[in-house]
Amino acid sequence: MAKQEPISAASRPLKIVAGADAFGSSLKDELVAQLRSLNIEVEDLGTTKYYSIGEEVGRRVSQAANSNSSVETRGLLACGTGVGVAIFANKFPGVYAATCLTTAEALNARSINNCNVLAVSGMSTTPEAAKEILTTFLNTPFKSPCPASGSNPWPEDLQAFFEESVQEMSKIGNENAPVADPPCFICSLAKAREDKEFTPVDIMPGGSMKILRETPTSAILRFKAGSVEPAHHHTFGHDLVVTKGSKCVWNLTKREKYDLGVGDYLFTPAGDVHRVKYYEDTEFFIKWDGHWDLFLDEDVAAANAAIDKEKIDAK
Repeated sequence: MAKQEPISAASRPLKIVAGADAFGSSLKDELVAQLRSLNIEVEDLGTTKYYSIGEEVGRRVSQAANSNSSVETRGLLACGTGVGVAIFANKFPGVYAATCLTTAEALNARSINNCNVLAVSGMSTTPEAAKEILTTFLNTPFKSPCPASGSNPWPEDLQAFFEESVQEMSKIGNENAPVADPPCFICSLAKAREDKEFTPVDIMPGGSMKILRETPTSAILRFKAGSVEPAHHHTFGHDLVVTKGSKCVWNLTKREKYDLGVGDYLFTPAGDVHRVKYYEDTEFFIKWDGHWDLFLDEDVAAANAAIDKEKIDAK
């Protein structure tokens, strides 16, 4: 039988809300008996469909997490894999359910994520192993040493991050949590230009990018005078507005050429192959219709050769 250690992780009296589906029912009963032998209060919701029991345990833990109760409420769930019940418990704010198949996973989940709902597998975890996992879940304090930390104390900066992340995570899905107004485009643009947090675009020598929004991607790009973007294409179309400098864009798919200066706008459809030459230090705002990506259709040498050939042919 698993070694039963004194409960030390809970700073308040502990209550466990438990439940399972048919595949996890026997294992849940074993663990409920273990909890009661430790004089821990248990509310056993019995056995039903995995999504229903996951929802109900998640709901009750969430309600307790958002109250000022003197009792700390955690959850215990079991289904065939331990995954399904965790998915539905996690639909509620303040619930951090983790499927743990080993004591190491339980240590990490408690230490890093402040996991408050333990989900176990009725099909792949023996009662003895599950009891050890449960004991670890009960006894491991938040931010304590764990396998992920090499069993050493976490550095102070990471401990501070864990504290902050739990506060921020508790607001996700909470309709009552205050939601900050999204920044306007002009504010984002101004802030990005002030911060100068530009990342080099490795496959485009002379270019750097500041992401304003991830998906759909919006960004500010800068290219040094003389830089060339070799022919390439994107999965999504994009709009751009030049805010400084000048450039030439060849849409090779449509066989069109555009000379752009400050204030000029251009839309390039998804999949259109295009090449770019920068006449001077240039900056522009660009917005893709989806997540930014890039596929090269030639290298820089080939691009320069094509541009030089056009100059010669034009004479």
